Amino acid sequence: MDIDNKARIHWACRRGMRELDISIMPFFEYEYDSLNDDDKRIFIRLLECPDPDLFNWLMNHGRPEDDELFHMVQLIQSRNQARGPVEQ
Repeated sequence: MDIDNKARIHWACRRGMRELDISIMPFFEYEYDSLNDDDKRIFIRLLECPDPDLFNWLMNHGRPEDDELFHMVQLIQSRNQARGPVEQ
């Protein structure tokens, strides 16, 4: 997926679990444009992972073996936490 095709990336951010949508969508909407190209590619790779894995990683029930994906999970968590709770 092209890092500049934001419509397609936005679509890929939509997941089958509400908990994932609450973590991934705000990160994409508020943070994606500020990422460097390497981090954008890593974010896209993360989106290619299965929902159960994403859920476990983002809820701290394990971590990806890939250090780049782990870095992205930590970045998502820290940036989301810095922005505060998501209104539902």
